[in-house]
Amino acid sequence: MCGIAGAVDLTGRRMFPRQRLLAMTGALAHRGPDDEHVHIEAGVALGVRRLSVIDVSGGRQPLANETGDVWVAYEGELFEYPELRKQLLSRGHRLETSCDTEAWVHLYEDHGDAVFDDARGQFAVSLWDRADGKLLLGRDRVGISPLFYARADGWLLWASEAKALFASGLINPQPDRRGIDYFFNFFALPNARTCFDGVSSIPPGHFLRIRDGEVNLCKYWDLDFPDAGDERRFGSAQDAVDEFEETLRGAVRRRLVGEVPLCCYISGGLDSTTVLGLSTQELGHAVPSFTISLKGSGLNDEESQAVEAARLLDSPLTSVSMHSRDIANAYPELIRAAEGPVFDTSAACMIRLAHEVRANGITVSLTGEGSDEALAGYTWFKVHPWVLRSGKPLNDFLRTRVFSRIAGGAPHLPRYEALNGVRTAQQVTWEMMALSRESFYSQSMWDELGDYSAYDEVPVNKDRMARWHPLNQSLYAAHKVMLSGMLLAAKGDRSLRNGSTEGRFPFLDERVVEFCSQLPPSFKLRRLQDKWILRQLAGRALPRPIARRPKTMFIADFSRTFLADDRPAWVDQLLSDDSLRATGYFEPSAIQAARETIRRSRRMSLSGLMHDMGLTGVIATQLWHHTYCGGGLADLPEWTPPQVIDAAGERPAQTSSALVETESADS
Repeated sequence: MCGIAGAVDLTGRRMFPRQRLLAMTGALAHRGPDDEHVHIEAGVALGVRRLSVIDVSGGRQPLANETGDVWVAYEGELFEYPELRKQLLSRGHRLETSCDTEAWVHLYEDHGDAVFDDARGQFAVSLWDRADGKLLLGRDRVGISPLFYARADGWLLWASEAKALFASGLINPQPDRRGIDYFFNFFALPNARTCFDGVSSIPPGHFLRIRDGEVNLCKYWDLDFPDAGDERRFGSAQDAVDEFEETLRGAVRRRLVGEVPLCCYISGGLDSTTVLGLSTQELGHAVPSFTISLKGSGLNDEESQAVEAARLLDSPLTSVSMHSRDIANAYPELIRAAEGPVFDTSAACMIRLAHEVRANGITVSLTGEGSDEALAGYTWFKVHPWVLRSGKPLNDFLRTRVFSRIAGGAPHLPRYEALNGVRTAQQVTWEMMALSRESFYSQSMWDELGDYSAYDEVPVNKDRMARWHPLNQSLYAAHKVMLSGMLLAAKGDRSLRNGSTEGRFPFLDERVVEFCSQLPPSFKLRRLQDKWILRQLAGRALPRPIARRPKTMFIADFSRTFLADDRPAWVDQLLSDDSLRATGYFEPSAIQAARETIRRSRRMSLSGLMHDMGLTGVIATQLWHHTYCGGGLADLPEWTPPQVIDAAGERPAQTSSALVETESADS
């Protein structure tokens, strides 16, 4: 995988300054430390920082087709490239490399704007059609690889991370309070909006088409489920398990390809350990594994389970120990990597884990992300059927009596059935986070938000969603909100790429996602047993003690991580009255009162949980603002563009990357 950046002229055929493009790619050096290459021609500029994984010696990009009319700059992996390569050769295409990057220009030649229909994997890609004067910017189906864009001075700029847009010198990072409010509703970042004013994210399953100055957002894929009662039927449950095993094994096998060492992240739970077990069987030997120990800092330390799993599967295990102070100390780096507030404190552990993987000479990591969203792994999916049976009165009592009493009134909570007229399994959890806004937000924050509703920004297919089983409606919400907005952002792409490593996710393989979406709900959640079909597979592929483990969640303490007696000085600085007034998002007196409530509480009440969740969001937001929107709030470094260009526009001698440039002004 790599980091990409570029610009296309919306007004004509200007040449994009080389120095600006190099500044943008320089901001992505952590995503691609192995190589750097740019292509500039009239009206468009493409840049790549490369992390070499496949065809290490020959896969340099940007690259073009035989005639030089179609160019690509891309990050990611097309895991079905061996099959694609055979198809392309059979259709008469000439391939100069063994790298999957080259497939893009030829797929575009064959399919045009429908190029993404045949692309399977994880990717963010830019395709320039010189003859047609058209640029396509596309992102994979579930949102593994990010791609951001913004307009400035008649250019549309794009990049794998927003910081590369800022490094151009054309865009000044400013906060978007609607993006912040979305975070406080869902403890995740939006699909299309960001927390930066004027900076957008291409949503999963979408692409931008830019031509003649017009910019159009197009959807090429969305998760779908059968109508309730029309889910797929099998001859027997064993037939379903057989097909699931074949499908998941294929996904794991495709992700073992490459020319660099790989490993598995394991938590000790069922998902990641299944990936480790299947990869061991496919390779004929165990790959190394890495885990986190949350001793003294977590609600659930799974290290002992990870140790047992690694021992039973004969995998060499490296454990990274993280205490509360370690998590707090890693948080500034996490926020700098994520480019937005992050609620889940355990994501800071992933920052450290990626560095440890890289330090051990490993580039690629397989993980178990996506299983819970496909197969109903979280607690709220189990509770939801009972909540639905209890009916609206219980929920109304919880919202109007309990929540209102906790917050001293709750006029800003979303409507009862806020997501397309559906009350999903996650909504009570979302409302607990949103409840903190009632006392924490400043009046100016409410005034600027006006009638904005974060729920209106969740991109759901309203017609289809209304026809699904309630469990599938909630799984759809999980994909649309938490998977792309938190798990794949903060815990996936940003944490792994910050350490110059690549993550691969077998449960997010297109065939696995499609198979799971068609299953009857009882094959996912059976009474109170989550991930039923995966447990049947695990019973075949894993030692018995692992296969029978209950679901646990890898989480660390929330605000208490930052409020302990040995907390870093920057926590108090960010939460000072002066800093809170400087950002203007939060009411200082309410924040200090909540801190005192958390300090005095020994048991976590419902009120304490609301304050705990909300304070975590406040700290993360203040830290993000300090890092990107002007600093001055704490004794912490702000993000600044890397100084990679000298007065003559050349790379300094100490830069380790190889820079190659192609330039054409006559097209």
